Amino acid sequence: MIKRAIALISLAAPAVASDFSLQWPIDCTLGDTCYIQQFVDHDPNASASDFACGPLTYDTHKGTDFALNDLSIMEAGVDVLAAAPGRVVATRDGMEDVIYTPDRAAQIEGRDCGNGLVIDHGSGWRTQYCHLKQGSVIVKKGQRVDAGAVLGEVGLSGRTQFPHLHVTLRKNDQVVDPFAPEGRRICGLQEKTLWAEAPVFQNGGIIRAGFADAPPAYDAIKAGQQSLTVFTPQSDVLAVWVHSFGAQAGDSYRIEIIGPDGAVLQKDAEQSRTQAQSFRFVGKRRPPDGWASGVYSATLSLIRDGVAIDTAQITATVE
Repeated sequence: MIKRAIALISLAAPAVASDFSLQWPIDCTLGDTCYIQQFVDHDPNASASDFACGPLTYDTHKGTDFALNDLSIMEAGVDVLAAAPGRVVATRDGMEDVIYTPDRAAQIEGRDCGNGLVIDHGSGWRTQYCHLKQGSVIVKKGQRVDAGAVLGEVGLSGRTQFPHLHVTLRKNDQVVDPFAPEGRRICGLQEKTLWAEAPVFQNGGIIRAGFADAPPAYDAIKAGQQSLTVFTPQSDVLAVWVHSFGAQAGDSYRIEIIGPDGAVLQKDAEQSRTQAQSFRFVGKRRPPDGWASGVYSATLSLIRDGVAIDTAQITATVE
């Protein structure tokens, strides 16, 4: 979801973690095919802060965004799952899967959630699921579902610019952050959450990385372009790209390519501003005698305060 002007968020009064618990609401592997892009905004002012006092949110964001690594994964199909047992009280389907642009604002007005549904779990608890794939919602209003039941598939409907599942948890119509149910920031990991098994918190990281023999288009990477695995000695360029989330101003990317004859490229690239998603591409042109045959390995790290918060390692071969 992207930032827009709406009323200030109001978090619910402190919730006791033992009152209610949530299962993982999406059939993906965190850190492999998906990641958490954004959390609930805890800042009551015009700025924004997630539960750990970080920037992985935006002003008045009311839920948790479980993002897929790229569009190809969405197209293959990723199930949305009921986070807890309950009764379906509202559904919507039929909206197309299209990346949001400002010219579509009037078309989706009042339907920012896109295709989705709401489940009532009793005792004032409700979950809302947004941005499901067109035609994928398989539950009906009034239907009872168990925790883990398939509800539909992750999509790109409504007001969103990347394929993801947005989940909002409410207690008595007030937003509750399942990562910080007591309703306050502690600027670090919480001892109590509402997750039956709390996912590992990652305040930024690498989504994907790969080799390329020419500058790739960012849209192609987001669509699922894969790493090139084989070069020839006469390939014009040997380069790598990295797609990340949650990079903050002052972070840097450390990129190293090692070939059969030693170092090919070593570079540090500074992150000049905080961004929800970032993309970097660096490489080297073919030497006069061509690329040496053999295996080339690349290590790409996202560095914060001198520490690598995430690292990807990839290989390719020159034949």
